[in-house]
Amino acid sequence: MKKILFRWETALLLMLIVELAIFGLINPRFLNVSNLIYGISDFVQIGIVALPLTLVIIAGGIDVSFASVIGFAAISFGISNYFGMPLPVSIAVALIVGGLCGLLNACVIHFSKIQPLVVTLGSLYLFQGAATVVSGLAGAGGYEGIGNFPDSFTAFGYAEFMGIPAPTLLFIALAAVLIVLLHMTRFGRAVFLTGQSESAARFSGIPVTRVQTITYVITGICAAIAGLALSAYFGSARVDLGSATLLPAVTAAVLGGASIYGGQGSIIGTLIATFVIGYLQQGLQAVGVPSQISSALSGGLLVVAVALRHGTTMLADFIAVARQQNAKRASVS
Repeated sequence: MKKILFRWETALLLMLIVELAIFGLINPRFLNVSNLIYGISDFVQIGIVALPLTLVIIAGGIDVSFASVIGFAAISFGISNYFGMPLPVSIAVALIVGGLCGLLNACVIHFSKIQPLVVTLGSLYLFQGAATVVSGLAGAGGYEGIGNFPDSFTAFGYAEFMGIPAPTLLFIALAAVLIVLLHMTRFGRAVFLTGQSESAARFSGIPVTRVQTITYVITGICAAIAGLALSAYFGSARVDLGSATLLPAVTAAVLGGASIYGGQGSIIGTLIATFVIGYLQQGLQAVGVPSQISSALSGGLLVVAVALRHGTTMLADFIAVARQQNAKRASVS
């Protein structure tokens, strides 16, 4: 019981409850159940990319290119549909493009030995430029969208099952899959060990390069899923679909407990943090705070999260050392 109470996920859950209570007191309509459920559709794409990003961070890497992969995969889907490919094929093209983007990031990082942040920052602009060029094949110049999708595809953006929007169910299903993958499989253990120490992981026989590559590929595929979900929701594929997800997704992963130094993190924590950030932005807008200020608060939340996690780690180490010293003194006396 004590372990559950002092877990970071429990603190995040309490933070979410307090947040909802505060906004509910200011604006009672904010706590309307239907508003809370349907409001998830406005930030579900943040969670879809934040969850796999957690894997990358735990394994000792970072990927900021997913924001452009969302638009690139969406444009790839739109181009495939524009040239008359069947819907399943167009969806497969988008997923393949996302996976290849992740694979490219991993290959450049491993072969060049350049810091992942530098590589993925460069590919962020590379994929954005590629999406802009490719969109011209359908006559969509600049940031114009590609539309005319089949009704069966756009219906997904507004479909419901037992009163829950389909994109929300997709997010929950993805979270369940990644929870099992990270916390209940040998691959998940390899991800944690790789992030804690690459050298120790290699001596233990763990294929570090393969493990890290898989995390980048998963992130690329999930970014493509987010692009497809947004395209269905808005009825068009645009280059800038993922531009607003970068800071919130990184914040959700770090706030959820993923250590920027690798080796620590939780999918459940990222899941809860996604709701904290999403409802924070919606709550601030509900009480009349401009969107620019809510975005600034998201950035401030990221800084606080990193400082708080670092501070709690230092405190835990200090307490452990103090206990060892007290035990030694007790044994001597």
